[in-house]
Amino acid sequence: MKPRVSNGSRSQMEIAQRRLIESLSARIKDQRVIDAMARTPREIFVPPQAQDLAYEDVPVSIGHQQTISQPYIVAMMLAALELQGHETVLEVGTGSGYQAVLLAQLARRVVTVERIAALAKEAEDRIRRLGCRNVRVEVAEGTLGCPRYAPYQGIIVAAAAPTIPQKLLEQVSVGGRMVVPVGGRDEQDLKRVVKLENGFDVVGLGACRFVPLIGEDAWEE
Repeated sequence: MKPRVSNGSRSQMEIAQRRLIESLSARIKDQRVIDAMARTPREIFVPPQAQDLAYEDVPVSIGHQQTISQPYIVAMMLAALELQGHETVLEVGTGSGYQAVLLAQLARRVVTVERIAALAKEAEDRIRRLGCRNVRVEVAEGTLGCPRYAPYQGIIVAAAAPTIPQKLLEQVSVGGRMVVPVGGRDEQDLKRVVKLENGFDVVGLGACRFVPLIGEDAWEE
């Protein structure tokens, strides 16, 4: 995967990308995650007017009151899943499709769910253009997640829930992991949940800020 930009701006984009990858490498120890981010042209997932922010370590608006998350947060969430490459993974909140493309390089199969149909269509176009054949894009239809393809060895939630969503816990296999922001609408704590035979192990990963998760077992619109 290579950045698809004009020759005049490509060198600047590549310099910015290298700078970001070097910064992430110092904080994220999962080399598979770093390599996937280095291969993925983040600029095609941000609006044209935000191209200069593509490799800044900040969230970027993608319209519909949604964002593409800060690269460090994306990397931290992916690393927390501890994927080995054989897993089936659910992403809740496709957004631009950026994280789904990264997951496609880290897992065997990816199911990604988006409640905004226009975003889902745009994301699927980008995902297909980049040749990711192991990603299935679904438009959310009421039930949180995508139970029809469960269980998942990993679930990653790109929106904030008021509590850890029970409907998603039911879709995780024993030994599987879920990473989800939990808290209020304005600020949350990122949680990693490991499903055990007789319960769950929950670890806080730090403060974060996401758009709200809308739907059953989450926030009302």
